[in-house]
Amino acid sequence: MLFVVRFTDDAEKQAVREENLQSHIEWLGARQDTILIAGSLRHEVNTRPIGGLWLVEAASKEDVEALYKSDPFWLCGLRKDVEILHWSKAFPELRVMV
Repeated sequence: MLFVVRFTDDAEKQAVREENLQSHIEWLGARQDTILIAGSLRHEVNTRPIGGLWLVEAASKEDVEALYKSDPFWLCGLRKDVEILHWSKAFPELRVMV
């Protein structure tokens, strides 16, 4: 199943983001078979991130929860909120990379 995971960061923890960014990127890289797309969200280009968005392929919502709870950004307390949504992809036979 496909899931969209949207994170909202704690605005007071920008330094925490910077301190843990490299370990977060390495963690994501090791999970590219499950986290198909990941990136930060911003209100405007070149402004500080306010959160993140993942597209995840997993067997269940519980698997997605276990996944994000092992992310360095989650473990260091950067993430303030998370939303997990089931995603019904139009044209499911079409496989594309952004």
